[in-house]
Amino acid sequence: MASQRLDRIITPSIAVAGSEQRFEVGRIFCVGRNYAAHVAEMGGSMREPPFFFTKFAVAAVPNGTRVRYPAGTANFHFEGELVVAIDKEGSHVQAEQAHELIFGYAAGLDMTRRDLQLAARDQGRPWDTGKNFEQSAPVGDLHRRADIGSLERGVLELWVNGVVKQRADLAQMIWSTAEIIEHLSRLYRLTPGDLIYTGTPAGVGPVVAGDRIDVLIEGLSPLSVTIE
Repeated sequence: MASQRLDRIITPSIAVAGSEQRFEVGRIFCVGRNYAAHVAEMGGSMREPPFFFTKFAVAAVPNGTRVRYPAGTANFHFEGELVVAIDKEGSHVQAEQAHELIFGYAAGLDMTRRDLQLAARDQGRPWDTGKNFEQSAPVGDLHRRADIGSLERGVLELWVNGVVKQRADLAQMIWSTAEIIEHLSRLYRLTPGDLIYTGTPAGVGPVVAGDRIDVLIEGLSPLSVTIE
């Protein structure tokens, strides 16, 4: 029975734009509070070192997924983000060398059970139930850094049912992708298959069944999911 269960384990993978290649997902790291306006809307008021939370690899689902409204929440939120994919090992990486670890970039969503996250925060507990659950990390097609260069700026927009809800430039991130990799690699040895969700701008909000979410990042393939 144990071997049969193992046979059913499937490693999630992401399409790579312009090729038949797939990028296998190992771990998902997410950066909290990386745009000043979002820090303010969530009740923060200062620039602080980046902090991280994680999601299961199986939380990653592709463009076009019908995302189930999750159990245990009445306040299901979207957070549009730039996703960075790692394809080389690195520990204690300097920001100046961080780009050497990056395979590519994609548009992503950090879907959040906001009521559970805030309840955990107020009680000083981990955010796992609010952040780490099935289908909570939709991600679009990856674009290779070798093809598009290092992505340091560009407009990020999130639309719900054709109405823009989030709009910012990647250059407004408090911590750049290179700085994020530098900080994260002091805590973990980064390895091929790691995804890093780099934080969301202001404007997060709830969705309900039937809503369509589109994440558009300049230079990348769009990400679209529907809530059911």
